[in-house]
Amino acid sequence: MPSDTIQGFKDFHDKIRTSARETALAKSHRASIEGCLKNNFGLNRFVRIGSFGNGTNISGHSDVDYLACLPRSSLNNQSSISLSKVKDALNKRFYSTNIKVSSPAVVCPFGTYKSEDTEIVVSDYIEKNNGFNVYEIADGNNGWMRISPDAHNNYVSTIDKKHGGKVKPLIRFIKAWKYYKQVPISSFYLEMRVAKYASSETSIIYDIDVKNIFKLLSENNLAAMEDPTGVGGYIYPCKTDAAKSIAISKLNSAKKRSENAMSSRYNDSISTAFYWWGLVYNDKFPRYN
Repeated sequence: MPSDTIQGFKDFHDKIRTSARETALAKSHRASIEGCLKNNFGLNRFVRIGSFGNGTNISGHSDVDYLACLPRSSLNNQSSISLSKVKDALNKRFYSTNIKVSSPAVVCPFGTYKSEDTEIVVSDYIEKNNGFNVYEIADGNNGWMRISPDAHNNYVSTIDKKHGGKVKPLIRFIKAWKYYKQVPISSFYLEMRVAKYASSETSIIYDIDVKNIFKLLSENNLAAMEDPTGVGGYIYPCKTDAAKSIAISKLNSAKKRSENAMSSRYNDSISTAFYWWGLVYNDKFPRYN
């Protein structure tokens, strides 16, 4: 067990990283899904994206996302129709799986591990922007919106490299709070917010920066953010206003508790600091030695 918060966060990161078994299970359905899509629609590209693709996934909570770029002739102007066609094809192939549409993806809940849940993001290739592929995916309103997973991954990885590999763990710490406290905030929004925050920092110290990020998110009232890569438009934190109200309430609690944790550390009350971090992370943070 750790005796200071620096070691506490290091141990916590070891705990929340996806296990080797989860990683293997995450890969287990790829070939069969890819084959199904090729046979039914043709397939221009099939690549893992999201937290597994970017190395910011959380053990027991992150599912697997794939970008499936279909030929334009297989798509419909109404994105909901395109998603339904993909769902129907996958349902025929995986008839014992409760496959459903959850825009912008078709969700395949395989197995018992969360890492076996696979989301297929149906897309159409549009163009290259600054060397990165740009796609359109379903926008949730029967239309299409622009994204570039390659540009987003490069953005995060560049900032992570600048800080010696400390930014992706920082993203994991914020995502862990989201999952452990059941906060209805988009993981992608959190990833981009944390990376944008870190881009202007000179160093990363986990407990200080986790507290600072909670403060930033709280003080800007979970405002939508402009896509820092310049590819898309705004990135929104929540699907509904009701979800945003819940998220802000939980965020304000995390802000206060992380501030209490830091005050305790500065006052050399390390055990009390661990107590407050335990509350932030729903008692999943390592125990004080």
